Amino acid sequence: MLVGVAFGGFSLLMGRLLGPHHPDMEKNAQYECGFPAFDDARVKFDVRYYLIAILFILFDLETAFLFPWAAAMRDVGLAGLIAMLVFIAELAIGLWYIWKRGALDWE
Repeated sequence: MLVGVAFGGFSLLMGRLLGPHHPDMEKNAQYECGFPAFDDARVKFDVRYYLIAILFILFDLETAFLFPWAAAMRDVGLAGLIAMLVFIAELAIGLWYIWKRGALDWE
């Protein structure tokens, strides 16, 4: 891994040092579908977008645990079933909590 990182860093450094560098105002100008930029691209987003995205990632990761568990259900036995039911119960309690706190309300 160290060799890969070193090779990548070396390649980027050599490209930067040895490559052509011709700054031009037109090349550095903002470009938007063939037209000059109409407005500032930085638009304020509501924090709730990020909250919903984080919650989606959190609850989407549960599938990363459920699929292998379902594939190995016969091998894990009753102990694995109980462990996964506890895991699902914890996620359900977490979902109930954020629902009651109003994190999913969009008003």
